[in-house]
Parts: sequence; C-alpha cells; structure tokens
Amino acid sequence: MQPTDKKIKRARTAHQALESLMRLCARAERSSGDAMRLMASWQVPQQEREGVLQRLMHEKFIDDRRYAETFVREKTNLSAWGEYKIRTALRRKGIAEETVAEAMKIFACCDTPERLDERLRRKARTTKYDTSYQLRTKLMRYGASLGYPFEEVGQSVDRIMRETTNDKCDEDTFDLF
Repeated sequence: MQPTDKKIKRARTAHQALESLMRLCARAERSSGDAMRLMASWQVPQQEREGVLQRLMHEKFIDDRRYAETFVREKTNLSAWGEYKIRTALRRKGIAEETVAEAMKIFACCDTPERLDERLRRKARTTKYDTSYQLRTKLMRYGASLGYPFEEVGQSVDRIMRETTNDKCDEDTFDLF
C-alpha cells in the first residue's frame, strides 16, 4: 500500500488568517464556528484566534444572527429541510441557542406540510417497492431524515398513500405507525 499524498497545510499567522477569512466571508456567509474551525486547521495560535474572530465580527464580516437567518431560509426554501434537521445543523455550526430560536421564527411562517407532501410525492414516484407497507416505511424514513416531526410525516404519508396506492389495504396497517 502506497502512502497517500495529502496536502499539508502550513501554519498561518493571525494576520494571514484574518485576510483569508475576510476574502472567504466576502464571498459567502460564514459562522463564528466555521471561522474558528478554519483557524484551527490553519494552526493559528489559540490565543490569537479570538482576536481575529472579534475583528471579523466588529467589521461585520461574520454575524451569527445573519448567518442563521440565511441558513434557515435557504434550507427551508431550497432543500425543504424540517425544523429538527435545521436546528441540529445550526448547533453543529456553533450558533448560540437563542440565535437559533430567533432564526427559527422564519421557519414557523413557511408552508411546511405542503413542502413535505411535495417531497414525499416525488420520493414515492421514484421508490421501488413490492407492497404498500414497504412504500409507507420508506416514505416515513425519508420524511424523518428530512427533519420533520414524526406525527407530521405520518399524516403526510397517509395522504400520499391514499393518492399513490391503488390497491385497497386494511386501515389497520396504517395505524401501526
């Protein structure tokens, strides 16, 4: 087995990290957690990272509130993610819980049942299944993986199943979930 040729990142100074992050933040929104992870990978000394981050925040290159609102809007409108998945992703980015809660107010205004129904309809058209039970199970998993509450997914799947399956199935089958 041959050794892999990984690109070795060389250490950067605080000034170089600041310039790099300014360029990156000018092109796309970044969170404070993203900036700290990048500086750690660039081997910026620990004591200088906080100063670089404060300067970026002071000059409005990084704003966690703005980042969270943009993230929620994008994931809701373009990716049709559910509330749980969005909250988890923002927490992983290092966004404070108060900021996440404030940004999630945008999510409350959206037509989430319709978005979920549309995603599940698309998934139902492309899913291979032998029985309606298999289809229902696959749709439930998919809806849950999008980050929607289980009850909401169940209601949507019930609507889709009534539209999609032509065979009559026992209503008790649907009540198992």
